[in-house]
Amino acid sequence: MKTGGLTLVISAMEKAEILVEALPYIKEFYGKKVVIKYGGAAMIDCELKHKVMQDIVLMKYVGMHPIVVHGGGPEISGMLKRLELKSEFVDGLRVTDAETMEIVEMVLVGKVNKEIVAGIEANGGKAVGISGKDGGLLKAGPIDSTGRLGFVGEVRSVNPQIIETVIENGYIPVIAPIGMDNKQQSYNINADLAAAAIAVAMKADKLVLLTDVPGLLREPDNPSSLISVLKVSEVDNYIRDGIIAGGMLPKIKCCVEAVTGGVGRTHIIDGRVPHSILLEIFTKQGIGTMVIDE
Repeated sequence: MKTGGLTLVISAMEKAEILVEALPYIKEFYGKKVVIKYGGAAMIDCELKHKVMQDIVLMKYVGMHPIVVHGGGPEISGMLKRLELKSEFVDGLRVTDAETMEIVEMVLVGKVNKEIVAGIEANGGKAVGISGKDGGLLKAGPIDSTGRLGFVGEVRSVNPQIIETVIENGYIPVIAPIGMDNKQQSYNINADLAAAAIAVAMKADKLVLLTDVPGLLREPDNPSSLISVLKVSEVDNYIRDGIIAGGMLPKIKCCVEAVTGGVGRTHIIDGRVPHSILLEIFTKQGIGTMVIDE
């Protein structure tokens, strides 16, 4: 019994040490805005999903202002398959004709967005789901002028007023990356690109991209080759050397766009690691790759 009691005391002391280590970071980020791009395995695995929701709610309760921008590629692919519609990709972007655009919007806004809101609420938070069309948040246009990608969009401008209103009223904004042009045409925007544009417009202190890799690796198959800090000035050399390539290329470009646009720090972290957001923000070690504009 005594041994059990001692174990409990040690466990409690370890928890206290963790809280003390987090204190400087809680103070540093109190009142700051953090944009989280939520996607990948952390959206599919139920246990990981639950832990991400806990992280976001905890951030809000310690005085930070998390802003969630989500993807939903697997859900969209699943719906298109059920409807027996073909999915086609060019350079990692889903070709989006009018019929596909309608389904993309239905899945992202009507299903995925509301599931995330429900998850935050279930963990004691308060959230409001919106799309880039609400309040003129994301004005968009075609990312490809040739038209071969259809209604795949890029952000032309951001009106952050609706996000600010949601935050001021104590809620966590959850944003589906659907934009609209002046003719009310909807566009499917890559969630990384949307998150970066929103982070710049909101003058966010951090942009965190949840991915399915440990971060930027010097050697793709070697997790121990992680590049913990990446300077903007190093990016071109890494691209030339093939270290930044494939799916990592657009993510790094988003980070560069964000930090050169005034965002304090950007992070590419492994969403497959439980509580990866908290580990990145509230510990000395952090995880993943931090991109900085030195």
